[in-house]
Amino acid sequence: MHNQYMKRCLELAVLGAGKTSPNPMVGAVIVHNGEIIGEGYTSPYGGPHAEVNAVRSVIDQVGEAKARELFSESTIYVSLEPCAHFGKTPPCADMIVDMGFKEAVIACLDPFAKVNGLGLKKLQDAGIRTEVGVMEDDAKWVNRRFFTKLKEFRPYVILKWAETADGYFAPVLGQRWISNQASKQLVHKWRSEEDAILVGKRTAELDNPSLTVREWQGRNPKRILIDKNLELPESLSIFDEAAETIIFNAKKTDWQGNRKYIELENFDLYLPQQILYQLYLMDVQSIIVEGGRKTLDLFIQAGLWDEARVFVGAESWAEGIQAPKLIGDLKEEIQVGSDQLKIYLPN
Repeated sequence: MHNQYMKRCLELAVLGAGKTSPNPMVGAVIVHNGEIIGEGYTSPYGGPHAEVNAVRSVIDQVGEAKARELFSESTIYVSLEPCAHFGKTPPCADMIVDMGFKEAVIACLDPFAKVNGLGLKKLQDAGIRTEVGVMEDDAKWVNRRFFTKLKEFRPYVILKWAETADGYFAPVLGQRWISNQASKQLVHKWRSEEDAILVGKRTAELDNPSLTVREWQGRNPKRILIDKNLELPESLSIFDEAAETIIFNAKKTDWQGNRKYIELENFDLYLPQQILYQLYLMDVQSIIVEGGRKTLDLFIQAGLWDEARVFVGAESWAEGIQAPKLIGDLKEEIQVGSDQLKIYLPN
């Protein structure tokens, strides 16, 4: 029975995708006598957390006095341990105690130092019956970006590219589209869900991408560009005002409106590590590495990736630039129109 309600928590949690960072995505469900009476998920960053929204949904329906009466006989399900500290909002654990819940069921503990068992302890000290570990692996997968940032001190890295049926990544000269329109729209959805997107100098120069979410409704990610000697013309789309652009280079550190230039000393030494650590310091929780081949290989060879999303098109070219090669486990295959999407995890 617990799984049924926790599954609903996880469905709610992902509704916050692309809006809660650097906070985790959390869902909460309130159950009274086997019936869901309240639901909530984390508001955009700085707003109320999932537990508060779930409690408010009940209070808005029946008023606070009746709600407290119901809560005394209710279980609150939460996909991540309620927070125990004052941040942008007051501690959710205190609110659950104040509302007098009978029981709390938690999918997994929060590894953040200011929580990490302290929220659970507050509930237990108040006499609330608790259970931890319901659908724990699923909950950790939903918040894999948050967990990676806290444990690895870097953003969660998603590699993304398209290749032909016979393994080519790009033509030797010029441009040629591999994946279909449905895949393109899906990529724009992904962009809206992640904090940042990265390309190298050659991709910015040849493809002139804007790296925005034109084909989907949502916020644009931060655009990350590698341009060692600052050789790219400012007329490129990546320098427009549609989104913040961070340029990692070996020349200067400067801030010009929407553009941040960050100089890396010893530019060619541990470049992906340097970039990811700088982004971590800027509270970037996740990044899509889109290309080109040299840039993708930098992260693959450094072992700095958490997920690879590879579109395999229907066409064969017989020649061109070979697609990147990685060692990983195939997690999932999804048909996207005429394309096949393969999702890999490191093994």
